[in-house]
Amino acid sequence: MSFDSVFVTTLAAIVLTLAAHVIARLLARKISWLPMVITALALVLLFLFLLQWDYNDYYSAAKPVFDRLLGYVTVLLAVPLAAMSFKGLPVKKLMLIVTIASLVGALLPMSLAYLFSLSHDTILAFATRSVTTPIGLSVADLIKAPLAMANLIIIVSGLIGGALARFLFRGIDDDRAKGLALGLAAHAFGTVEAWQISHTAGRYAAFGLAVNGLVTAIWVPIFISALIS
Repeated sequence: MSFDSVFVTTLAAIVLTLAAHVIARLLARKISWLPMVITALALVLLFLFLLQWDYNDYYSAAKPVFDRLLGYVTVLLAVPLAAMSFKGLPVKKLMLIVTIASLVGALLPMSLAYLFSLSHDTILAFATRSVTTPIGLSVADLIKAPLAMANLIIIVSGLIGGALARFLFRGIDDDRAKGLALGLAAHAFGTVEAWQISHTAGRYAAFGLAVNGLVTAIWVPIFISALIS
């Protein structure tokens, strides 16, 4: 394949993805309960179907670009964290919540995978469930878990969390609680949904995602290494 055709294919994949994102964002503003990430995914699939574009070809064109951007976006989550005012916040209690969420987010799915007699590699992959993709794949690499399985688990858990959040939050008025829960349980997908709720929810989701990722990246490899040895 020539450079020109590769460039055109990659550009088309980027335009299609961004178009799905913009339309999903506009729809989410009109229909508040509609999960933006799920809508964007559905639109991408719809566009591929209408254009008769094979998903594998689209994926191979889009993956190198968006994989790189995903790492940058994760780092940029430090921006809303820097804008947060921690004055008067129960930081110790927040850290306790994040630590418990990190432990439960890894140990509970691993335990369930063990109870269902899943393979050793699958059990290890479930240790990455509660963190965003770049961190989760780094952790998976350290603990020798299959990267494809870890990636799938992270994405599916984030999608489920982002999709169900609006329904589970009925009756909850505190945007701080909503954001923190989304960042901890549904990582990047949850953080996107939190920003649709409010800036406060988005900042707390970014806090939960970032700190949970840091905590998990520290203790999980140590725990798995001690468990296996």
